[in-house]
Amino acid sequence: MRPIRPTRAARQGRSARRASAPLMSAAGLAAALALTVTACGPTDDGAAGAPPAAATGSAAAAGGSGDDKIQIPDDLKDRLKEHGIDLDKWKNGEWKNWNKDDWLREAEDFVNPIIAGLWNPDRMKEAEKPPKQPVANDISGDAGVTDPVPARLPAKAAKAPYHSAAPESGRLLFDGPEGSMSCSATVVRDPAHPGRSNLVWTAGHCVHAGAKGGWYRNVAFVPSYNDGARAVSKETTREQVAPYGVWWAKRAYTSAQWISQGGPTGGNGAPYDFAVLSVTSEKGAGKSLEETVGSALPVDFDAPAVPKITSMEATGYPAAPPFDGERMYQCEDKPGRLAIKPAQPTMYRIGCSMTGGSSGGGWVARGQDGKPALVSNTSIGPVTAGWLAGPRLGPEAKAIYEKAGSR
Repeated sequence: MRPIRPTRAARQGRSARRASAPLMSAAGLAAALALTVTACGPTDDGAAGAPPAAATGSAAAAGGSGDDKIQIPDDLKDRLKEHGIDLDKWKNGEWKNWNKDDWLREAEDFVNPIIAGLWNPDRMKEAEKPPKQPVANDISGDAGVTDPVPARLPAKAAKAPYHSAAPESGRLLFDGPEGSMSCSATVVRDPAHPGRSNLVWTAGHCVHAGAKGGWYRNVAFVPSYNDGARAVSKETTREQVAPYGVWWAKRAYTSAQWISQGGPTGGNGAPYDFAVLSVTSEKGAGKSLEETVGSALPVDFDAPAVPKITSMEATGYPAAPPFDGERMYQCEDKPGRLAIKPAQPTMYRIGCSMTGGSSGGGWVARGQDGKPALVSNTSIGPVTAGWLAGPRLGPEAKAIYEKAGSR
């Protein structure tokens, strides 16, 4: 199976269906379970193998221009130099160099200098491209902890303004070798900074290409993207599509399993397909992201077992046909279980018609305290867009979350 990949600028047709991550191949099912990622990422398949358990992360550099210039700490300037990155050249287009030798891959290699104004309405709209390589929806023969395939549920359009319906949700934009792409993401609480969180939760495949690639570039979060659900055109202003600003990833953390196993198709790495970003406003100092949007979801790393969960709601910005990435949608269903490999955690699965671009979007359920909490994120789904699956958040997810909040 494959993670739901980020959507790309050129629309490839309904067959390409990822939520916001690369497609993965399902090597662990009794029969091949072919899925497509719905959000973003290269098209190389990930390599299988026993994943390390350690969480991985990276520090990013923030830099701007003109009045919006953000000071870069000396240690981050040094890191840029170590990677051979000249900030001025980077901002003038050097980031478009995707030579394998220059594509930063390791956990600590993430760099994301702010290029003020780069994500304008036109580039945001171009990021609606779906993935190129859909896979068959073959799930015959699965058994054990995999429940029957859920019934397909049509995604429902979220009520505008989105900030009233789901203030924590937004769209994640980034660039990869194949162009601009998009996923979905969620503002989550930061226990280290109560009420002032700058943390965003998404899928691993929305920030890192996995086993045969590295970190994506120009990663930015737009909370309540297109809040009024308007038709986006050349006349649409940046303030209309980004009413709460553009927030650039300062640091990014994903699982060691995703970096070592993840790929554009199949199930490799899918149970560990999650990521946490520490973001900063493109405009520099000011209120935190949580203060700006007025809300942040808690994360539950010990959610009840599937039989005890009566409902989960997934939110995202699907961009592959028949969707266009400009509007927020939601699916609510009682989850079932999906097993990729016997030695890996079982994933959640719900019926949903959302397509590529919805990857990384948060799944909300009642946590252990009975209150709404983020318990998963969209990772993979079939080419027929009938269901979505997301990782169950455990020790590996908690480790990267705590690391992100401590910085």
